[in-house]
Amino acid sequence: MPTGPTYRAVIFDIGGAVDLEFAWEMALDGAIASACGMEGIRVDPAMVEEASEQAVAAFAPDVTLHMIETLCGGEPTTVARVARRVEAMTGQLDAFQLRPGIEDLLKRLKDKGLVLGAREPRWERLERAGVAALFVPNPGVPPTECILVGDRIDVDIAPAKEAGMATIQFRSGRWRRQRPRSAAETPDAVVTDVAELEAAILELLNG
Repeated sequence: MPTGPTYRAVIFDIGGAVDLEFAWEMALDGAIASACGMEGIRVDPAMVEEASEQAVAAFAPDVTLHMIETLCGGEPTTVARVARRVEAMTGQLDAFQLRPGIEDLLKRLKDKGLVLGAREPRWERLERAGVAALFVPNPGVPPTECILVGDRIDVDIAPAKEAGMATIQFRSGRWRRQRPRSAAETPDAVVTDVAELEAAILELLNG
């Protein structure tokens, strides 16, 4: 009787699944509003939220820049100045927040013998959060034996599917409304909390 794929690793895009990103998104949105104000452009939280939703809907590669362009009416010089101000305000910001319940799930997955990978260029953030030891920087597991967990369709789910991984979209924060535009971008499962994530991973593992 044929069996499904055997998965040996779960790869996490840290932002959105492991890192709640709530504080980061609030800080970034506040910086954008403040930087616009310094240029004489008055924006309120509703305008920033609308700019965020437009950027997500447009699958913008650089969401921050897209938001700034929207709020500044696309005027290049103003956009450039606001972008520099936002970078100055947020470039060194470290607002890592472990998602409630995610550390226990990571430990349970590791106890099952799964390799945990992390797509996180700033490894020290995982160390400060106390979870770095649960992850392997370079798992060395073939893509067809990996499950990818990420919050973005464009930069997480679609590339992972193309590489042959199983995929789980964790809808969270700014990206919660992003939807696939084709079958090539459609994840194997969609979750909105840690309990749903664990169930989705177990379902894939059990074939």
